Amino acid sequence: MTEPAFYCVGGQDLSEGNVSLTKETRGKIGFALQVSDFTGSDTWIIDSGASDHMTYDKSFFVSMSSPSISHVSNANGVSFPVLGIGSIQVTPSIVLHDVLYVPSLSHHLLSVSQLNSQNKCSVTFYPMYVVFQNLCNRMIIGKGDLRGRLFHLDCMYAGQIQAPEQPLTLTLSSDRLSEVWLWHRRLGHPSFRVMKKSMPSLFLGISDSSLHCETCALAKSHRSSYPSSFHSSTMPFELIHSDVWGPSKHSTLSGMRYFVLFIDDFTRLSWVVLLKSKDSVFSAFRAFHSLVRTQYDAHVKVFRSDNGGEFVNHSFHEYFQHHGIIHQTSCPQTPEQNGVSERKNRHLLDMARSLLLSANMPKYLWGEAVLCASHLINRLPSAPLQGRVPLEVLSNYVSIPSSNTLPARVFGCVAYVHLYKNQRSKLDARALKCVFVGYGSHQKGYKCYHPQSQKFYVTMDVSFSEDACYFLPPVTPRQGERSYYYEDLFNGQDESLESEFSRLECLGTELENEGRNSTDLSSELETENRENMDLVGEEALGNVLPTGQPDQSDQSAGEIVSDPVSDNVLQSSDGVLNNSSVSPSHSAVSPAQSSPEVCPNLSLSNSSSVSGSVPTKILPSRSTRGQPPKHYEPTLSAKAKYPVAKYVSTHRLSKPYAAFVNQLSSVSLPSKVQDAMKDEKWMKAMTVEMDALEKNCTWELVSLPQGKKTVGCRWVYTVKHNSDGSVDRYKARLVAKGYTQKYGVDYDETFAPVAKINTIRVLLSLAANLDWPLQQFDVKNAFLHGDLHEEVYMDLPPGYGTSTGEQVVCKLKKSLYGLKQSPRAWFGRFTKFMKKIGYRQSNSDHTLFLKHRCGKVTALIIYVDDMVVTGDDIEEIQRLQGQLSSEFEMKDLGNLKYFLGIEVARGKDCIVLSQRKYVLDLLAETGMLDCKPVATPIEQNHQLAEYLDQVPTNKGRYQRLVGRLIYLSHTRPDLAYAVSVVSQFMHNPSEAHMDAVFRILQYLKSAPGKGLIFSKYSHLDVSGYTDADWAGSITDRRSTSGYFTFVGGNLVTWKSKKQKVVARSSAEAEYRGMARGLCEMLWLRNLLNDLGFRQKKAMPLYCDNKAAIEIAHNPVQHDRTKHVEVDRHFIKEKLDGQIILFPFVPTEEQLADILTKALSTKAFYDSLDKLGICDLYAPT
Repeated sequence: MTEPAFYCVGGQDLSEGNVSLTKETRGKIGFALQVSDFTGSDTWIIDSGASDHMTYDKSFFVSMSSPSISHVSNANGVSFPVLGIGSIQVTPSIVLHDVLYVPSLSHHLLSVSQLNSQNKCSVTFYPMYVVFQNLCNRMIIGKGDLRGRLFHLDCMYAGQIQAPEQPLTLTLSSDRLSEVWLWHRRLGHPSFRVMKKSMPSLFLGISDSSLHCETCALAKSHRSSYPSSFHSSTMPFELIHSDVWGPSKHSTLSGMRYFVLFIDDFTRLSWVVLLKSKDSVFSAFRAFHSLVRTQYDAHVKVFRSDNGGEFVNHSFHEYFQHHGIIHQTSCPQTPEQNGVSERKNRHLLDMARSLLLSANMPKYLWGEAVLCASHLINRLPSAPLQGRVPLEVLSNYVSIPSSNTLPARVFGCVAYVHLYKNQRSKLDARALKCVFVGYGSHQKGYKCYHPQSQKFYVTMDVSFSEDACYFLPPVTPRQGERSYYYEDLFNGQDESLESEFSRLECLGTELENEGRNSTDLSSELETENRENMDLVGEEALGNVLPTGQPDQSDQSAGEIVSDPVSDNVLQSSDGVLNNSSVSPSHSAVSPAQSSPEVCPNLSLSNSSSVSGSVPTKILPSRSTRGQPPKHYEPTLSAKAKYPVAKYVSTHRLSKPYAAFVNQLSSVSLPSKVQDAMKDEKWMKAMTVEMDALEKNCTWELVSLPQGKKTVGCRWVYTVKHNSDGSVDRYKARLVAKGYTQKYGVDYDETFAPVAKINTIRVLLSLAANLDWPLQQFDVKNAFLHGDLHEEVYMDLPPGYGTSTGEQVVCKLKKSLYGLKQSPRAWFGRFTKFMKKIGYRQSNSDHTLFLKHRCGKVTALIIYVDDMVVTGDDIEEIQRLQGQLSSEFEMKDLGNLKYFLGIEVARGKDCIVLSQRKYVLDLLAETGMLDCKPVATPIEQNHQLAEYLDQVPTNKGRYQRLVGRLIYLSHTRPDLAYAVSVVSQFMHNPSEAHMDAVFRILQYLKSAPGKGLIFSKYSHLDVSGYTDADWAGSITDRRSTSGYFTFVGGNLVTWKSKKQKVVARSSAEAEYRGMARGLCEMLWLRNLLNDLGFRQKKAMPLYCDNKAAIEIAHNPVQHDRTKHVEVDRHFIKEKLDGQIILFPFVPTEEQLADILTKALSTKAFYDSLDKLGICDLYAPT
């Protein structure tokens, strides 16, 4: 029986070969082709119809035995004897078995069927060549080419095998290489070795020397790896590796700063979960474990992690015990024992970094890059799996959910998302220009991001421009600069703020929070409305890279332009402030030259010296607003539309005090030790601090004991002023990073009282009414006076090292600034001394020390190491100063002028508090010095609330700004209500909330010097005003209450706060507000009693709600009083004791109305006049 045995590819005509084949069905006769064309002696013809490999050259065989086939014959019936059978190695990767030795043949024949079955490889024919590919590892093991009408394979035999000079002889066009680079970008910059395994045909004819990716070189540089460990698992999910990465210095749009990684040891499949904090790791694992059991019907047997507290805790321990899971942890300081997680982390971050770098992506999209990298890695060949794909390995064992099979696209490329009819008008664009950031989780579609609206879209109706990046590089990229641009993105040190389980990603599936970050394509597109926000250099969000924290060393990505520093912050009409704010220029000095050794074997390290740089000005953009520049030097643009000089002046001040306030801004403080070491004044200050630490025997240098950890430290710089405003000294303070301490290990009790600002205002009111002096003192190195009982080790101070280069640490013997227990240790020591010399602590404020003598009183209040002394006993004040100086190293700062960032101006009959410098610094740091001012801090009838479709903003920046405003409200009661409102959204702020914060800054621009005045009224009566806005919150309909209290006619305390429960009537809301105001007045009464000023008559608390006043006086219980029974009895008791009165006041005369709602401009300023808020620095 005769049958055709050679099958042509593409219908090739083989007539030139005179091919004729026969085959006997019993297997005793082989079949072969007959070719008349001449071929080389080392060339094998690739025959898809040959039954066996055949050769006529006996020298090729490595081994030979007797054949089972007696002869072969061709189509013409001519038979050829078979004299042997054996093995031949034809290439370094191909060994042929059962090759027939047929001396009568004229050519070597390679059987395709035998090659498939014996070598487990595929044979792929192309028009001009043929490729042999190993089916196990996807590697190319050979290549043949077309000669005439037949495919040939050139061979190198056992004794001749060597690397060919040209691995691939096929000449390729530039299109082939371009396609390689396109797929390299689509797949997230994997190694070319991995790509060759998955797409071998793509690399034919391409030399390794042409495959160099600069992005990969910048993003994936790493140290040598540890030896691999034994692979022990035999089934999927038997062993799970896990590790946590973070915190990132840059939060994602939804506030994520960490991610946890779960890796299946058997399949090397990885799952990624983005987190807001490490507290969410347990929730993430619990969700992952449920996924494994539900989707894959598998059980986790062993869980391997490091010893981090996020894994080693009670929750995990109980969960593992309940489910029978063994928890294996690595030894301390041995990350290589958790090598699978560490290596996968590096692989994931290398790819994510490459994705971001290659597309110039903003850093806040790092979470999308990590999720996309995980998606791609799970679909690429893996070296630990011998080139197999993790997803395919898992599919061989368990049934898996349908995965995303979308074609890959280049991360960060331009994507045009189609807009449906309900999203556009007939003349609008039909597509939205977005950036491609990954693949859909719950929908089959591409995930695209629109920076202007900060929305995500998952859709199939999208077209791509893969050669174009959406984001342009901020500067011209040069070698080294791009690396620096992203060098800190995946490095973080600080701990997390808030926990929230966010997203679970595996096999293209993410359990993500779609509430804000992702929206259905049918949602309406939102536009931004930024009225009255004339920010300098505003840019679109899509063109900048926002940074997460202002205290990091990374460069802001806002536009950078050269801008000479102005000579003055403020220009008054009379020229008093000329040259008031020029930062002194100092030549850079060598650290080695400017500082001798100040501690045994501890000296300045020359490596800390850095070269200077040209001053630059960071123009704020929407994504960088609110972030301080690295070096703040107050500037004033000559072209500013609203120059700050129009809103602040010192012409009302005396010349000495004007000189004092001007000097407060004369020196800019360094933010880094490298900056300080360029200035000999700061170098000297650091030397003085180190001398003091050495003199006090604060530490000893030792080697770090095994198992112990150190706390870090840093330098903090400030300037101390004399009473005339001149610079007294430059002060450098070494501060320990106490936030790295662990409770029970290197600290126990930490509580230490701090002076209440309310108490300070009461003392100032007394001083204004009674003409008391106000003196200020400073304790040098106060915390060094406290004894340290715990064993604490600290890193060497930045910029210092041992002269011998030894690796030592500081074992602390005395308390140090920054340690958690230091304030308690210092305050305990100070309290003990004050009691020893006859002073007692006030029961109303434990930082207030009092001494009564001969009908006179001396009061001292202390805030850490700054203290204010006042009273009418001048002799005792002088004695106290001497006693303090004998016990501590003190500095007399003269009359009180600047305390805790508050400027104190004293006239003949008044004292004025303001935070002018603080406001100007805040405006400058946020880029708002030249903004358009507004008349009120918050819009009347505002609608601030939380909405499901709100656009989030940078949470950390928002919290920092609100924190600054809270401190500013210590002298600005006009800000109390507005700050109370914006502080309600600290956990989840949106752009609307950030707009409200910046409106407050615009209001501050209108009057930076506004503050509180304490006048002389010659009485010390206590009074108050209380009010409530019933159900004013549109979010939860809770009421806002507020109160003002006065001592001696001066405003001393106030509060605006949303009530914790919903009031059912306005009377109930007012009544709760009355209770709060009463509590504050009782505290003032007790404080005055401690000071020796007893209140002999009832204190009036004014209210504008007659129903609430009636409830207070009427003991009858009815429906309106059931919910406030405790408050009712409390108020009634004070009424019966004639301690309090509740006079009625008309609403238009209710001062506290400003604390409960946003008023009109006229009503707002009428209230300020009555409260005693004035602007000492008003230009007119």
